[in-house]
Amino acid sequence: MTKIKLCGLSRVADIEVANKLLPEFVGFIFYEKSKRYISPAQAETLKYILDKKISAVGVFVNEKISAVVEIAKFLDLIQLHGDEDENYISEIKKFTAKKIIKAFKIKTAEDLQRAKNSRADFILLDGGAGTGEIFNWQLLKNFEREYFLAGGLTVENVSAAVKDLKPFAVDVSSGIETGGLKDSAKMKKFVDIVRSENL
Repeated sequence: MTKIKLCGLSRVADIEVANKLLPEFVGFIFYEKSKRYISPAQAETLKYILDKKISAVGVFVNEKISAVVEIAKFLDLIQLHGDEDENYISEIKKFTAKKIIKAFKIKTAEDLQRAKNSRADFILLDGGAGTGEIFNWQLLKNFEREYFLAGGLTVENVSAAVKDLKPFAVDVSSGIETGGLKDSAKMKKFVDIVRSENL
């Protein structure tokens, strides 16, 4: 059954919608250059009102390990979305037991092989660095490791993604927005479509 991650939540209203929809994961972005950035203090407030059934993921890009470990104290998982290498992952694991999702930009079969060999607990396959681009899903035929599928997912294409690829989870951000803000109707539709494909 494909799980759901709604990423880039930034407002109390977003959390209220998530609490009704109960995706398995929500994501908070701690990358200051992102338009979806929120401060750790804001995220901690949102996590406090988040339904306990939903896992909160902190998304970091080339952040200092000490900062990741500190912020992760109130989170459930850590997502690394930059150029972090295997040594970086090993270092983080020395300081926290929180599970790690490592994101990989997939352009070639070699990128996929690198992702497959990662020592992260989970891998996320993306078309770009949160650019909302789809990559060539044909590369995923016969891929043998569970993954979060990201990059350009919308209410229009997620049905095909779940049906054809059966990923461990689908990860959406811009695809559930209108005018740069999370759209409750799109959030509900996205979740409903994924769950209908899981039946």
